[in-house]
Amino acid sequence: MKKNYVPPKQSWYGQVFDSIFILALVFASLLIPLLMKSADVVATAGNAAKATWESLHLSAIEQAQWIKLGYDPEKTAALINTKFDYTIDPLWLGITILVIVGYFVFMLKVSDKEYRQVIAEKFGDK
Repeated sequence: MKKNYVPPKQSWYGQVFDSIFILALVFASLLIPLLMKSADVVATAGNAAKATWESLHLSAIEQAQWIKLGYDPEKTAALINTKFDYTIDPLWLGITILVIVGYFVFMLKVSDKEYRQVIAEKFGDK
């Protein structure tokens, strides 16, 4: 008679570490592009020092909504006039591709190893 498979259990500390590690990776992946572009935003904000609601060509309703959000004309101009840069840096694109492919290969290797362990435990080494 074959024994019932009991999967290995991850410790509580391992689960906490994994959760914090993934959270840190997500936070860093969202924060790094903002930090890299912060100089551009500061430069644009400096040019918008003399902005008025009229110079921004906003309706009264739009002005009221910006005011509700706590923005004055200068801060609003910095946000409105900051254009998104759609150029792609080949170096960062390559790094991103390498990280994604590397992670995918790593997951395939780990999954294959664990899959083979489960099969060996469940059905024996044949």
